[in-house]
Amino acid sequence: MDARDILIRPLITEHSTDLMQDNKFVFVVDKRANKIQIAQAVKEIFNVKVENVNTINVKGKTKRRGRTVGKTDSYKKAIVKLAAGETIEFFAP
Repeated sequence: MDARDILIRPLITEHSTDLMQDNKFVFVVDKRANKIQIAQAVKEIFNVKVENVNTINVKGKTKRRGRTVGKTDSYKKAIVKLAAGETIEFFAP
């Protein structure tokens, strides 16, 4: 898998912006990717040293719109902790 196929997009939420103060960045990643592949992809794309990777499988929620019942997509989320002094400019304020 290519590094650009592993990292789908950054996840920008209120909680993830709070984590940036602890040098942690959150990404939506491919469901098949493991922690080692995610760390290598972040290192390759952003040229930073990765210290730790935590992953979470987020299940889709059931949503209703009138009588129609649907479901949001499930996805895999990765919280990547960078080494001290490293940062990703993409997220810089």
